Amino acid sequence: MRKTKKSSPDHSLAYLAQINRAIDFVLRHLDQPLPLELVAKVAGFSPFHFHRIFRSLVGESLHEFVKRVRLERALGLLSRRNWATRRRATLTDIAVACGFASSADFSRCFRQRYGVPASRFAIEDFRATRREEWQKAMADPHARNYLTRVAPGANPDGLTVRLRRLPRRTVAYLRVMDSFAQGGVQRAAERLVAWAEARGLADGQWLGYMWDDPEIVPFQKCRYDVALEVPAALPGGEVGWFDFPELLVAEIEIRGGIDLEMRALGWLFGTWLPASGYVPSEQPCFEAWIGRPFAHGTARFELRLQLPVERG
Repeated sequence: MRKTKKSSPDHSLAYLAQINRAIDFVLRHLDQPLPLELVAKVAGFSPFHFHRIFRSLVGESLHEFVKRVRLERALGLLSRRNWATRRRATLTDIAVACGFASSADFSRCFRQRYGVPASRFAIEDFRATRREEWQKAMADPHARNYLTRVAPGANPDGLTVRLRRLPRRTVAYLRVMDSFAQGGVQRAAERLVAWAEARGLADGQWLGYMWDDPEIVPFQKCRYDVALEVPAALPGGEVGWFDFPELLVAEIEIRGGIDLEMRALGWLFGTWLPASGYVPSEQPCFEAWIGRPFAHGTARFELRLQLPVERG
């Protein structure tokens, strides 16, 4: 009887890096056609093998993933329409920005996923429901109050924002696909610190960032990258790399528990942003660690929150 050859751990890590490269490509080019053959080529697989490996590691096919991420980005753009901006995006604008073939294609996909047309979708009610699901799923019941919103206009911690322009940067990263699973992010940070120490890079700028908004994306699918600024792309095994463009960021420095960080995020998005004349850009919000990640465990965080923004 012929034995089936199993992938070695090294092969599995390499596959993960290649799949992450495909995901990064999708995120960069979401407004463009993304045929399987093209994305498979970026990842370095044949289309047949890519399809099977992607589904195995991500839990959905490339087609399902792209469609879901496009719709979730559309929800993010619908949220933006509630902020003060110079020009209110139309549903056609949103369809084009998210890579749908037409506004009719967008309308059909949106109704299939959410049950109502985008024009009648109650985005704030949806976000509130997602937030409640996220709160209930937190491992520590005593920590659920950390997600309670700060009342609009309130600033109990005396937070201040400064605008900074950051240069282009390359980061090495490890991606955690289910980032709210207990201990997953910390374990990824430990692995990346070990990788960086072996290359003399561990004293650089450490970052953490989530590509997904848990008030829009199911929390089980929220991806978080533990990252380190590096002088050039230095992939190795499961470690990937990503180039960020020059960014204007709204920055808040915090030193305290996770409750302080959550209040800071709530204030940044709920109070500062609507009155600022800025809107979020298409880049994730960063945690720029002061020192190494989790240097004080999970009881205290010393970092700068950096929200990429652009004029509204």
